[in-house]
Amino acid sequence: MAIVTLENVTRIYKSGDHEQKALDGVDLSLEEGKFVVILGPSGAGKSTLLNLLGGLDSPTSGTITVNGRDISTLSANELADYRASTVGFVFQFYNLIPTLTVLENVALVKEIVNNPLDAKKMLAEVGLEDHMKQFPAELSGGEQQRVSIARALAKNPKILLCDEPTGALDSETGVMVLKLLLSMARNYHKTIVIVTHNQNIAKMADVVIRVKNGKIRSCEEQTAPMSAEEVEW
Repeated sequence: MAIVTLENVTRIYKSGDHEQKALDGVDLSLEEGKFVVILGPSGAGKSTLLNLLGGLDSPTSGTITVNGRDISTLSANELADYRASTVGFVFQFYNLIPTLTVLENVALVKEIVNNPLDAKKMLAEVGLEDHMKQFPAELSGGEQQRVSIARALAKNPKILLCDEPTGALDSETGVMVLKLLLSMARNYHKTIVIVTHNQNIAKMADVVIRVKNGKIRSCEEQTAPMSAEEVEW
């Protein structure tokens, strides 16, 4: 069952008389529970695509349907509700609140969603049950990223959108984070969408989407994706 459908989606940015077509007539369908990797060079349209899926931006034309809801014409307030209820975000930089403990950072989501998952359980899922009372500055980069994943999952989103989630991590820690994200797709049936420059990450994906010059050049399903341990990093 498709959880995401894009039909002839275009996004044009204007600066004075200049127009930049960041996305150009994109058609795409993603099934629920898949581990999806979007690849492409800088300026290809990857981040624009992620921003549209996340309700951080709206298309210039075309239709975006997520979990049965057309989000392409929502107002700013409606998009805020959509981001709160449907989407989790994991960024390259962790965006944790430094004055809150690990547990408090994750538990914050209960203020914005109606059916959050238990914060302590999510921290246990990412292997941080012994760090709940610590502050972000007391954690390594990999541990902070795992907190951000726990926070995103605690929202109980339909889709988890990840923008270069291992970009600030060393390869060993990055593999640990990717294994964690993959397990969330499998164990919680979440749709995971990762935007990255890293071709190796694509070897783990159920679906690999290649973007160039605002167009989807290919969308390939992999019937036997590698595990993180099999990929040469």
